[in-house]
Amino acid sequence: MTKKKQRKIHKKTVSASTPRPQTHLPNWLINSRLHYILIGILAFVLYANTLGHEYCQDDAIVIKENMYTTQGIKGIPGILTKDTFFGFFKEEGKAALVHGGRYRPLTLVMFALEWQLFGDNPFMFHLINVLLYVLLGLLLYKLMRLLLVYYPEHQAKLIAFFTTLIFVAHPVHTEVVANIKGADEIVALLGSLATLYFTLKAYRSGQMGGMVVPALIFGITIFAKENTITFLAIIPVALLLFGQKEKGLARDKISKALTYTAPLLGAVLPFLVIRSRIIGGGATGKVLELMNNPFLKVVNNKYVDFSFGEKFSTIFYTLGEYVRLLIFPQPLTSDYYPHHVSLMHFGDWQVILSMILYLGLFYLAIKSLRQKPLISFGIFIYFASLSIVSNFLFPVGTFMAERFLFMPSVGFSMVIGVLLVGLIKKDNFSASVGLLAVILLLFSIKTITRNPAWKNDETLFLTDVKISKKSAKIQNAAGGTLLAQAGKAKDKSTQQAKAKEAIKHLNIAVKEHPNYKNAWLLLGNAYNYLEQYDQSINAYQNALRIAPGYKDALKNLAVTYRQAGQYFGEKKGNPQKAITYLKEAEKLSPNDPEVIRLIGIAYAVSGQINQALPYLEKAFAATPNNANLALDLSMAYGQAGNIEKATYYQKKALDIDPDIIKKRQGGQ
Repeated sequence: MTKKKQRKIHKKTVSASTPRPQTHLPNWLINSRLHYILIGILAFVLYANTLGHEYCQDDAIVIKENMYTTQGIKGIPGILTKDTFFGFFKEEGKAALVHGGRYRPLTLVMFALEWQLFGDNPFMFHLINVLLYVLLGLLLYKLMRLLLVYYPEHQAKLIAFFTTLIFVAHPVHTEVVANIKGADEIVALLGSLATLYFTLKAYRSGQMGGMVVPALIFGITIFAKENTITFLAIIPVALLLFGQKEKGLARDKISKALTYTAPLLGAVLPFLVIRSRIIGGGATGKVLELMNNPFLKVVNNKYVDFSFGEKFSTIFYTLGEYVRLLIFPQPLTSDYYPHHVSLMHFGDWQVILSMILYLGLFYLAIKSLRQKPLISFGIFIYFASLSIVSNFLFPVGTFMAERFLFMPSVGFSMVIGVLLVGLIKKDNFSASVGLLAVILLLFSIKTITRNPAWKNDETLFLTDVKISKKSAKIQNAAGGTLLAQAGKAKDKSTQQAKAKEAIKHLNIAVKEHPNYKNAWLLLGNAYNYLEQYDQSINAYQNALRIAPGYKDALKNLAVTYRQAGQYFGEKKGNPQKAITYLKEAEKLSPNDPEVIRLIGIAYAVSGQINQALPYLEKAFAATPNNANLALDLSMAYGQAGNIEKATYYQKKALDIDPDIIKKRQGGQ
């Protein structure tokens, strides 16, 4: 008889000989099969209203506008051999936009396969996200049952059920599940929990051979997102606390836990080697752009680093905000960039409160270690998984983000689950179930009502700008969205109304981030819609002051000078002012035939025929099929007294368009 069969017989014998604990709980509350069904239904229903969503935010980088993802299977080699940003920006060096770079090919490969199978179909991408979330909920419940195998059965089921329901319903997960790109977070946590599950099974069996499966899972999962690596700390702690029935941290237990963790460390090494070869390994140089390094401030019109006190007091403030969002997830926003989170100091009460709170959590974890180890473990999961995105170890490019709470929220859910079940143990069944019902109801309502904000970029930006009012990034995004709407508008009044609204947002953006070149560019575009050309020119010049070779600003500035010249020449009857603007346009676009033509017309209207003729000749040489320009030349030569040339160009005009004179006389 094999050892496996002996263990099965032993379990059946124990189960048959050991009477089930008598509880006063209704059967449905401790029915595991029903638990799985309810968890799956809840996870799906909460995010069913995202299935009709479009692509949003970073979906462009990883899917819609990624040249590798949109090649399907053919793009996979490119995904594996380039940094995450390359397929979008199509140039080297963009990994340095954020500290340490990004190499997360697993979910991009997954997206490429989805594109291969379903094409440009956001419904399927969203559906797969939701199904992965359902699977994650089911796995968390199964893992909790395994962790609590030595607890009384009904208690273990309740803790697992309550914990999973709270996790699944938590509104702070909307950024991850409702946004397709969030699949990297789901896959990272899914693989990490699966690794813990199979490692714990191997540990309890005493068979090192059982570590092949978890090591393989972990080695693959880390290619989804780097924060998976925090489970190298979480897993040995789980083995110490829940690996066997005996309590205490004896030396042999620690040694055994580390032995079973070692294969996981080995599984990570290939990722670290490959990552180093692709993006250069460690941290990149200092980032001096506020949108990628929020710990900067303006001193003498230059960005300098926060002081030590300013940086770490601001970090402690965000840590306090994370706890608040877990307890009271309102309001939610996609944007925690400068200056939605303000510069803080150690004397600020929010910072002091946060520090006290975290000291309290640390004390609670130590105090609960023997009697309530799951509370200690939940707090440790929270600390460990948050550490890598906390900005304590290295900057992550933003002050904070709701997606950064996805993994830590597992620990939070465990703590709340244990506390709620603790009420039942004290014969407060109604209070426990009632409180859970209230939490789930409030969380579910918030989740379902938050999801629509993630429908597309336009909806997200115009929703969240009402929350992150001082964020330069979201104000810029809202301004850009309104300008896009202005561009689609058919009537001028709507265009200008949208442009005026955009200017309000863009002015806030440049106030909060004076060196925000894209905001200055968009501000120039907005003033263009209003024909406020001096303000437009000033905005473009500010963009060029920040980035002298900024191609978009140079191009738009040239166009604006041309439009300003045409405006003052044709609408305001001021040819001299028109010439001033047009000559500036000529400096930027010396070969633009329209600029050359307008200069010639302006000179002609102002009576400077000798200056007008060379410009009109040059313009016609560039556009020899322009009947209007040929007629302008004819009239100019007529004014100059050159009848021969005037006749020649009139004939040219009529050859090109026999009705040109009638059209001109008719005002057409």
